[in-house]
Parts: sequence; structure tokens; C-alpha cells
Amino acid sequence: MKKIHELLPDIKFRFDVPYNELTTLGCGSKAPVVAYPENDVELSRLLKTLYQNQIPCFVISGGSNIVGCDAEYNGVIIVLKQGKFKEISHLGDVISAGCGVKLIEVIQYGIVQGLGGMASLAGIPGGIGGAVRMNAGAREDDIANHIVEIFGCYHDGSVYHAGKDEIVWSYRHSNIPSDVIITGASLRLVPAVSEVEKKAVQQELELRRQREPKGRTAGCMFKNISSEDPAGRLIDMVNLKGEICGGAKISDEHANFIVNFNNASEKDILELMKKARQTVAELFNVYLVPEVNFINPESLNEILNSPCPPSIAVLKGGCSSEREVSLRSGAAVAQALRNANYNVTEIDIRECAVNDEMRKADAVYVVLHGGFGEDGGIQSEMEKENIHFVGSSSAACKLVMDKIESKKLADKLSIPTAKWCILTPDQKELPSDFTFPLVLKAPNEGSTIGIELVKKAEDFAAALDREFKFANEILAEEFVKGVEITVPIVNDTVLPAIEIASPSQFYDYDAKYLYKNGRTQYFCPVKSLDEKTIGIASEYAMNFYREAGCRDILRVDFIIDENNVPYFLEGNGIPGCTATSLVPKAAKVAGISFEQMTGTLAANAIARSKKDENE
Repeated sequence: MKKIHELLPDIKFRFDVPYNELTTLGCGSKAPVVAYPENDVELSRLLKTLYQNQIPCFVISGGSNIVGCDAEYNGVIIVLKQGKFKEISHLGDVISAGCGVKLIEVIQYGIVQGLGGMASLAGIPGGIGGAVRMNAGAREDDIANHIVEIFGCYHDGSVYHAGKDEIVWSYRHSNIPSDVIITGASLRLVPAVSEVEKKAVQQELELRRQREPKGRTAGCMFKNISSEDPAGRLIDMVNLKGEICGGAKISDEHANFIVNFNNASEKDILELMKKARQTVAELFNVYLVPEVNFINPESLNEILNSPCPPSIAVLKGGCSSEREVSLRSGAAVAQALRNANYNVTEIDIRECAVNDEMRKADAVYVVLHGGFGEDGGIQSEMEKENIHFVGSSSAACKLVMDKIESKKLADKLSIPTAKWCILTPDQKELPSDFTFPLVLKAPNEGSTIGIELVKKAEDFAAALDREFKFANEILAEEFVKGVEITVPIVNDTVLPAIEIASPSQFYDYDAKYLYKNGRTQYFCPVKSLDEKTIGIASEYAMNFYREAGCRDILRVDFIIDENNVPYFLEGNGIPGCTATSLVPKAAKVAGISFEQMTGTLAANAIARSKKDENE
């Protein structure tokens, strides 16, 4: 392979170059062959020759964000931080820079031209090539926000070019083809006052200096799970700051940095990364994914398999009146699990039957509102095949879904409920002591579908007839005026209660999802009640959870009357998980991200599976 330079005599080559000269981290041994093309033409010729001879390559521009390798790399390292790849120019408000130009150099060049808007990115190390490839960002700004177009070469030497809108950008990722080498980019900046921009850049650099460690690093080692779960915070919370392996150390200043303090090997770096990933997964049920790139492709696989994330099938949709809500909830849960780096399959299920995708998954996450999802039907089918799933058993689901059976359990547990009765087509008369207003409820509907507030006696008959379209047995209960709250329970723990202030003083479908009559307000912590009252409601909720045989997750709704008495309304065994849903709101206030919540619920189901296997 070292004879490759004989085929390309005009291109500079070096041999056995230490990685501590090529990368900011400096770990690993030596790169056997390193090429230094001066421009796109030389790069294209080099790539074409490597491609024709089936020789792999790895590109380095700034040298940050890269982990060298201990073993001999069976390919050519291509360095692009010389010649044309270091040139920078501008036309109007657009700056064009080669891939070897550092991001800070682009920002400083822009300041001289009276341009700015990228100060928040000033502390990101490395060159434009790597920054574009990984959509580098900081402080809620990404380089994608400034891209105009990108230039590059495919690995066969052919030309690549794309405008910003031709690329799909996401957090620390883009869909730029993996076989494209970025050689440069054009970025649009905005007019700025140079002195103001300089000050902003200096402040950003100072903040970086304060929070990032000194010494040799590759930058952040792992991607953040979410804005609420930065990787450094998670690694810090599992007490791995200062952890040492050989010549490498997890930084004391910022846990998402690994410092090469004494000639660290690639193995040292990998061991620390694997330990961080495994320990965070054990405690928080999320899986960290490397942000750095590895010259040795097997190194990434080694980390991603330590441990390997479970596969989760998310059931959504169904065929009930709550189908659309379920689709939104299921999509949100699936995305949260993907953010936590689980292997996720979404299943829009339309019949109460187990399929092969469910059988193959390590666990099934049921997000089916109403119908056979919430009444225990699909859970019963999975229990028959010993498939483990998130949420309560089929028996508990059936009980909680049934508003009449839930009322009976509440009465048995001495949990206050509004005066209630059951109405049927053969028994439409209310008890003589009932007073208006009252609420009619179809027992097995959710999302406030099949619920009517009847304010006057003359409206009762028509409302009841409408209710019989949902069921032949209808729950009628006196309306209790007061403050509505919900108490979520996740993983056997009561989360902070949420106060629900709907614009119409009745939390119906419009107040939950449509907002035609105004937006519902949610207050967590509750603002209108004292802690004692909330504590009583929380105790009632937990009693109901336990006696109903629930597990994993439940939401219990109450009305608190003027005497601070919590009146039980109903439970919800598969509560909504959209952006406006209540359980994720409460979890967030409790310091639990949506990703941690869904990941932990999935882990519970998997743990039950392993327990059954061992018994």
C-alpha cells in the first residue's frame, strides 16, 4: 500500500505519521500512509486511484473529533488542511471556505468584513469539513442554519455538490452521503457591528475555556440524548468524573470530555467510553452514542454493542374513536425512544392480534388509546404468547378502562367520588336525589370522547340518547365544581400533580386537543391548592393504582371541591404522550426527561421478561 505514492508522484505523502500529529486527541499509534493533496484536482485523482485499487481512506481536516487507532490502519489517511483547502473568500454576505479552514477563522474573517451571526459557534474546534458533516452546533444554533451550499468529492473521485435545502439536517447529523468527502462550503452571515460581534465571540470563547478541560481532547465524546439530558450531565451523575484508564481520563471539569494526559492508547479511550455508556444505560435507561469519529471502523461497533440497545415495538393507531390521538402519542413515544437510541419499530395496528414484529421485539410499548388497546384486549393476546409489554396487565387495564368498575373500586377504597348511578335504555330515570348539572360518561371511551356535561333537566333526555350511541350502559354522576388536577404515577412513584384550567371549566376534547374555545392552562406544581390536599389526592391515586393491580404507568384524575375534598373522576392506564400530554409534563417537573421516562418503562418490561426466563 505504501507504493501508492508511486502512482501519484505529484501528491505529497508521508509515512508512519504519529496520530498525535494528526489529531487533537493524539491517541493511537501511527498512520502508515498519509496523503496531502493541495486542491480538488489532486484529491479527485487520489480518490480515483484509491477506489480503483480498493484501498480505504479516512479524511482529516482540523483533526478534532477523531480517535486514532492502535492497530495499523489498512488504508490511506488524507489530510485536507493545506493549499486550496485552507482558502477563504467572500462575495457580499456569503463566505466560502475550504474544509481545512477552522470555524473560528470563518467567524473572525466575517467580523473583518462586517458580518456576523455565528458567535455562538466560535468555540467549536476543528475545520469546516467536519463541522458540516456532523452539523456542529452550540447554544441552539447549528452550522446548518448558515449553509448555502456544500462542495465535495465521492470516494470514486467524482464531484459532489448540494444546496442547503437538498440536505436533511438534524441534531449532530445530516444525510450527506457517507461516501462524500466535503472539500468546502459557502455560508451566509448577516451584517453586524464588528466590535459587538468581537465581544460576543470573546464571551463565547471565555465560556468555553471555563467549562472545557485543558489538555488533549477530541471535544465532546458523546451526543446529547436531549436538551434535558446532556451527555456530560448523565456521565457526571453516574460518578465517572476523574475515571482513569491507562493514559486517558474522564475530565474532572466536563464529563463528556476524555483527556489524553499520558500517551493514551485507543484502547484506553474505548474502555472509558464503554464504561460511560454502560453505566449511564444501567441507571437512566438511555444509550449514549459517540459524537467522535473512529479511524478504526470496528471501534464504533465495539462501543455501540456495549451494551446493545433493546428493540422496542411501539403499538399505535388502533381503530377506536381515539385513533388520531394514539397515532400522535405513539409517534412521540417512538421518537423519544429513538432519541434514547433504542431500536424502534412503529406498528399501526388495526386488529387485536399479535404479529411477528411484536414477537421479535425485546418488549412492546403499547400506546393504543381506547378500544382493544386500553381495555386489555391486546395485552391479553400478548400474555397468551408470553410477550412482555409496557403497562398494566390485561385485567388491570380492563378495570381501569371501565369507568363504572373504577367507581366501584373507589367506593371500596373509601376514595370520595361524586354521587353516581348507571343508566340503560331500559332504565333512563335518574334517582330522585340527583341534581343538575351532571355528567354522562360512556364507560369505555377515553380522551373525553363520549362525555357530556348536562346543565339543565330539559337537556337530559337528548344528551342521554346521544350517549347510548357509544354504549348501552352509561355512567351518570353529579357535577362537582372545583379545581381539576391529575396525579401521574410512573414506575411506582407519584409524580407532581398538574392543575388543569380549561377555558370552559370543563376539560373536554376541545380543551385537550383543538382549542377552539381557547387554550387550556396547565400548572405544575399546582398553584390553587395546598400541599396537604395534593398529598391526600396523591395517596388516593396510589391506593387505586395498587388495588387495581396496575404497574408502570397510570394517571388518576380528581376534582377538588371548595372544601378541599379530592373527588375521584377516573384512571387512565395508557395516558396520552403527545407534546401537550400530562404525564410527560409532570415527569419533566420531577427532573425526568421524556427519553428517560419511556426508556425506563421499556426497561421494566424487559426486566419482567428476564425474570420470567430465570424462574
